Amino acid sequence: MDPFLRKHLSRSVQSHTPYTPGEQPSFGQKVIKLNTNENPYPPSPSVKEKVVEGIQSLNLYPNPQASDLRKSISILNRVSEDQVIVGNGSDDILNLCVRCFGDEHHSIGILDPSYSLYEVLTSIQGANLIRIPFQTEDFKIPFQLIEKSEANLFFITSPHAPSGRGYSLIELTDILNRFQGIMVIDEAYVDFSSQSAVPLLRDFQKLIITRTFSKSYSLAGLRVGYALSSPDIIEILDQAREVYNVDKLAQIGAQAAIEDQAYFIKTRNDIIASRDQLSSITEGWGWRTIPSSTNFIFTQPVDKYGKKGKVVAQNLFDYLERSGILVRYFERSPLTDSYVRISIGKPEEMTMLVKKIKEWRLHEKQK
Repeated sequence: MDPFLRKHLSRSVQSHTPYTPGEQPSFGQKVIKLNTNENPYPPSPSVKEKVVEGIQSLNLYPNPQASDLRKSISILNRVSEDQVIVGNGSDDILNLCVRCFGDEHHSIGILDPSYSLYEVLTSIQGANLIRIPFQTEDFKIPFQLIEKSEANLFFITSPHAPSGRGYSLIELTDILNRFQGIMVIDEAYVDFSSQSAVPLLRDFQKLIITRTFSKSYSLAGLRVGYALSSPDIIEILDQAREVYNVDKLAQIGAQAAIEDQAYFIKTRNDIIASRDQLSSITEGWGWRTIPSSTNFIFTQPVDKYGKKGKVVAQNLFDYLERSGILVRYFERSPLTDSYVRISIGKPEEMTMLVKKIKEWRLHEKQK
């Protein structure tokens, strides 16, 4: 870096490591993309219709509070409108949480492994990071360690990523009773699960629940997310929000997606059925597959020699990539480095995936 620029950079940016997303294929590259947990189906047809209509008013600024969308979200979740804030994807909301409740005097806590953006946001804010490692391979919440962490803000992904494990309301209630700070429950994948933490908002004013339209509503390209919390916390987050943080077309598209619940339910159920089928197949091969409450599975490959581990998982990842199928591999943690994460695609994509894995199991020479 240029010495002049380094001299003028803030300390937090100098020590900052940016977020690394899953591989994005170049335009025109033909691959089966099962590495970033996107919805394989297009959004509701009404989204296109409403967004095209909205183009006519792009000369005007969007509603700064996303008022119509906030109302629809409040109705969907049975909360008041002053318990809702909308963001440019849920990542924007997560950033607001760190901005409001983290600094050099207020630490941020995360589980390890978890969504790596939490660490990135903490770094850019210049806050101290408290990393709480999972103690077992089943990714059970380490209640006592979180309770003793003294973090001001703590992130829990429920269902968990990258494992896909869901957490019960009993577990979440337990940790909320133990932890003394602000708790963020990141529900990016909750629509593929059997229960949500929303009922806990009645009893815990310190709870923030974040959601995204990227997964279950097929709007990853529009970037819309939101948070549910107490009116007091929402007011704080709103003070730190960029004025026009959600563009007009994104607001229109998200509202149209919410209003077409029949389409949402149909595509969600199709994904869940495909997920359960793939889990059944991998378990039939003798692969340890964590029960998933998401739109992906987290599974531990076993090669034709009966071996498993980091080398085997890396080998499968590389083989699938050479075969034009992108999945995700997390080598950093010993709890994840023998697994691969596979997003659920369309049925024909799942068929091709299974075919290629069978080829790998039978023919690929292991390193």
